Amino acid sequence: QVQLVESGGGLVQAGDSLTLSCVASGRTIDTDSIAWFRQTPGKEREFVVGLRRRGERPGYADSVKGRVTISRDNAKNTFYLQMDSLKFEDTGVYYCALAPTGRIILSAMRNARSYYYWGQGTQVTVSS
Repeated sequence: QVQLVESGGGLVQAGDSLTLSCVASGRTIDTDSIAWFRQTPGKEREFVVGLRRRGERPGYADSVKGRVTISRDNAKNTFYLQMDSLKFEDTGVYYCALAPTGRIILSAMRNARSYYYWGQGTQVTVSS
């Protein structure tokens, strides 16, 4: 059974940095498609950043481009979301997402329905 466990959320001030972690168990994720989404009350889950396969450039939401980095540590079976220059509008519940290698076409990377496995979510609150 595949499980994703997130950590690293919290309350920060605007301009701060924060790194979220997503530890995977039940499968090796070194070549899988990975992504981060976020959600606020009353809104659909929103794509933040994703990496479909090794060797490709990550895809970013316009709202976070230049401020976030997605990375992977294969030895720890973990991937990360580093966020810099946080803004109030970055507030939300952040979810990590995973899909097996080769299951996502490039045009579908930003679609939450493309992902097979999800973390439980971690709250990020940015105070202005």
